[in-house]
Amino acid sequence: MAQSDPLVNPRAFEDAGPAWTTPAVQPREGEFENTLRPRRLGEFVGQTQVVENLRVALEAARVRGEALEHVLLSGPPGLGKTSLARILAGELGVHLHSTTGPALDRPRDLVGILTQLGTRDVLFIDEIHRIPAAVEEYLYAAMEDFQVDFTLDQGPHARVLPLPLNRFTLIGATTREGLLSAPFRGRFGHLERLVPYPDGDLVVILLRSAGILEVELAPPAALEIALRSRGTPRVANRFLRRVRDLAQVTGARTIDAALVQDAMSRLGVDPHGLEELDRRILGLLARNSEPLGLKTIAAAVGESEDTIEDVFEPHLLRSGFVQKTARGRRITTAGKRALAAFAGAASPPPRDLFGG
Repeated sequence: MAQSDPLVNPRAFEDAGPAWTTPAVQPREGEFENTLRPRRLGEFVGQTQVVENLRVALEAARVRGEALEHVLLSGPPGLGKTSLARILAGELGVHLHSTTGPALDRPRDLVGILTQLGTRDVLFIDEIHRIPAAVEEYLYAAMEDFQVDFTLDQGPHARVLPLPLNRFTLIGATTREGLLSAPFRGRFGHLERLVPYPDGDLVVILLRSAGILEVELAPPAALEIALRSRGTPRVANRFLRRVRDLAQVTGARTIDAALVQDAMSRLGVDPHGLEELDRRILGLLARNSEPLGLKTIAAAVGESEDTIEDVFEPHLLRSGFVQKTARGRRITTAGKRALAAFAGAASPPPRDLFGG
């Protein structure tokens, strides 16, 4: 085991980078994720309503021999939007062409992709809310009429050449559905929102992942991981990877609940799925009787406002540990209990906001 692994060398936590519980893909994590992704719709765990709606849409498209209507998948990161896009292309038996919103700077970037699409192929655009307005408007005709206008030359010699496209399916994934314009959003035939997974679904996902990784994971141990995973399969599988490392280092043949608790303690993640920055935020709110604004919290804990709002706050709000009011954020009774439980387990109290 490399000495930079935090489970072997605790000092590596100083350079551990992003939070363990962030739902965003971490460096070198993509290949690991790909081995665990479900390949067929029947293998996809959770999101029952979304899966059933897509199953019906797929069967209808097959019966008619048509391309699937355009699909918009929204929801927090790490819940399976990319996996569903791959599954849909696989179920249709067509090619999947992938890109991201930020990569499409100009309409010309999009033309090259659209003209390469075969009949009924799937074009997957991740972070579709970050597409520039000019490119978004260019997509309108492609989505509705399966045609784009390509401009040749410039000035008085400019000519517009209409380019017909094969009928295709656009699948967009977004974590910020509200940033999509109404005309763009209205061009999707299927709008599906993914939500955080219950612990029971995460246990099923973890047991499946353990089987693929060829490690023996006891169901109680899977539950211990699920409880700390913030309802996100990506986080659950990340924790499983770290627990597997500890099992290999210690020579454990079976991953049990005690081993998971040891691994999570080393990572600084408590049974509520809270890590150091979560506890600093809660401690800050607990020491101030008045609600605090996002700017104040960000300055006090030394983290950007976007990171707090996108990575840490959703779990604190969903768990009922923090409440948002018109005046700012305040800690709830449940949040105080969670903070006290960790403090009672031997963590020193966090420093006061103003050095008190």
